[in-house]
Amino acid sequence: MYRGVADASISPMEKHEKEALYSAIQGFVGNEWNGSFLYPDPCGWTSIEGVSCDFSNGFWHVTDLTIGDLYDNSLRCSQAAEFTEHLFNLKHLKRLSFSNCFLSDQHKSIPISNWDSLANSLESLEFRSNPGLIGTIPTSFGYLKNLQSLVLLENGLKGEIPEALGNLTKLKRLVLAGNNFIGPIPTSLGRLTNLLILDTSRNFLSGALPVTIGDLSSLIKLDLSNNRLDGKLPREIGGLKSLTLLDLSHNNFSDGLPETFQEMDSLEELVLSDNPIGDYVTRIQWRNMKNLEMLDLSNMGLKGNIPNSMTEMKKLRFLSLSNNILSGIIPSKFEKISTINALYLDGNDFTGKLEFSQRFYTKLRSRFRASGNVKLCLSLELTSTSHVPEGVKQCEQESTVDSKESDSNLKNEDLSQNSHHIIASLGHSGHVALRKGKAKINKRIEKALKLERE
Repeated sequence: MYRGVADASISPMEKHEKEALYSAIQGFVGNEWNGSFLYPDPCGWTSIEGVSCDFSNGFWHVTDLTIGDLYDNSLRCSQAAEFTEHLFNLKHLKRLSFSNCFLSDQHKSIPISNWDSLANSLESLEFRSNPGLIGTIPTSFGYLKNLQSLVLLENGLKGEIPEALGNLTKLKRLVLAGNNFIGPIPTSLGRLTNLLILDTSRNFLSGALPVTIGDLSSLIKLDLSNNRLDGKLPREIGGLKSLTLLDLSHNNFSDGLPETFQEMDSLEELVLSDNPIGDYVTRIQWRNMKNLEMLDLSNMGLKGNIPNSMTEMKKLRFLSLSNNILSGIIPSKFEKISTINALYLDGNDFTGKLEFSQRFYTKLRSRFRASGNVKLCLSLELTSTSHVPEGVKQCEQESTVDSKESDSNLKNEDLSQNSHHIIASLGHSGHVALRKGKAKINKRIEKALKLERE
């Protein structure tokens, strides 16, 4: 064992692999880099951030290569950075990453060929924050049969998502967010049954959500927000039993919510806002989604009353029903959800009186909103205190009653003052008359008060 460790400490890289690595690095950082400061090579006693190696069969082999401005001594790309064929001669490469490498004025494309040479080794491939990386996703990515993570995040890539990505059956993470992709979500992605994360947000994808999305039974996170997807959500989406986050916001989904939503009982965050769904909120038995902590249903054209089942989600922290067509009374049972700290109900057609306690408003403060409900009002007792919801009027009936009581009190005071004036004007000589007339005065006062009250 000790001899093996000693041998590893002095063992070199294979010559052809070292040459391929140096040439690949020079293609990205410039020819002035020659690795002369590394002894005996990047896998030896001195190393460089972004290159990692494994020892096998008597040699060191490069397994990780990260190009980009990540650390103080990272391999930083030059203005003339480019891919060279030497990259594909690193046959033991498992993880390959490019971050902040291609600027917006460089306009480089991902090589469309040679990816099959890394098919047996590559497990992770990432391109992050490269606005100058343009072109399409190479269909040859489909040869990377051992790939477990494919991240193409915030680049300048365009075109359609190739069906060939459905061949990457070992994939656990697929992130395509923040690019300029168009067209539909390929039905072939339904074959990625080991997928845990699927994020295609912030693109220009269109068309209906394929029913094969329901085959991704291992999925934990699904983010398709900020696209142009449309049509009716497929009922098969309820098959995503392991899902904890679902974000479909800012699309054009319509024609209601499938009842199978309530079958995703592992969901913790559900964001459907800014879609013209136009459905009755009562369609879903919300109490079945017992792990839900965040629910955003704002600006969806939802109708009907808030169902009691929505007040029975015991872990709910955030609820937004803003800017819908919801009506009826706002259930005071929301206050019984001990975890809730944000409740947005503004911009609807709610009626009646808000029945929450002052303690509830103090707890939520500005995180409670109910403005824009013209037939909704707030108790007078609360309007005179701090931490009350803005934009909600005082209940009219209470205002009228209070006004009448105030007027009555003023008139009672006037009458009482008049009686004292009469009594005072009688003086000491009129004590007997005073005692006799006191009953009559009291009767007059009571009669006057009765007339005023009527």
